[in-house]
Amino acid sequence: MIYYCMRRSGKVNARACAAFLFGLASSSAPALAQSGIWTLQEENAKVSAAGLTDHFYTNGIDAAWMSPVGDVPEPLADLMRTARGGGDLRYGFGVSQQIYTPSDTGRPVPDPRDRPYAGVLTANLTLLRDTADTRDTFTIDLGLTGPDALAGPVQNGAHNLIRHPDVRGWNGQIANTPVIEALTDHIWRVPVAVVGGMEADILPAIAVGAGDLRDYLQAGATLRLGQGLDADFGVPRIRPGLSGGDAFTPVRAVSWYVFAGVDGQAVGYDLLLQTAPFRSGPHVSPVWDIGEGQVGVAAIVHDVRLTLAYVAQTQEFHGQSGGLHQFGSFSMSMRF
Repeated sequence: MIYYCMRRSGKVNARACAAFLFGLASSSAPALAQSGIWTLQEENAKVSAAGLTDHFYTNGIDAAWMSPVGDVPEPLADLMRTARGGGDLRYGFGVSQQIYTPSDTGRPVPDPRDRPYAGVLTANLTLLRDTADTRDTFTIDLGLTGPDALAGPVQNGAHNLIRHPDVRGWNGQIANTPVIEALTDHIWRVPVAVVGGMEADILPAIAVGAGDLRDYLQAGATLRLGQGLDADFGVPRIRPGLSGGDAFTPVRAVSWYVFAGVDGQAVGYDLLLQTAPFRSGPHVSPVWDIGEGQVGVAAIVHDVRLTLAYVAQTQEFHGQSGGLHQFGSFSMSMRF
């Protein structure tokens, strides 16, 4: 079924993908009905202090569900215990879309020296393990890039609503390509100090992603200051952003923190810059070392978590204009 979803007569079959994902979600309906955490995230380059806004990583949106602790199908629980050991286990599903454009979106024929137009649409299965001071995550993403990812219609539909000009170069985007990506990461929670009811900690993190979407290594750390820091492991971000994950556990009526984090990525391959191996198509020369910084605030009030981050990222490809790429990231999570 997965193969049929991804390929049929040499083309991506969007309808089969939708049917497969619906069936996957339906099979989990009993667990979904009990309780869990629902998260909605958006990242957008309009939230930027830079002169250019609607360019490069333009928009990302992610909707996800995470199970209660312990409510994990036994085969998945056994897999996580074997790989990582004991702890509090969760699992979840998510759907994500990301949109990438060049710096000049007014040209009907894209500049071949600029970032290619690209959209990516994926569904994922996530396994999560928590201990008192660590979090391990393993995620499998399955999806596609190209016109069937619907990035062009989504972007121009939003532009029509706010009466902005259409982006004209989507006919030159990266072609339909099925993608699969495996990601694993590990976060440590290291207390630093408690003074006058205020807590400080550091969250070192490492991650590895591999597949035909991106191959990369990532390492970073986040410094937090606030109250109730043991409620989570940092704010969620859409990958490959430095993410603390969707799960949180309220430890007081109101928890909050401000944070600042940095990370570096060593990138071996990026389909969204290079197109698929052994196929012609729009491409640029990627930068193998990418740095990123983020600052922001998070608040957990009873069963609701709100987070806001401002992100600045170094160049992803040679010849990239505009200096640091900047965008905002917002998430809302609710426990039901």
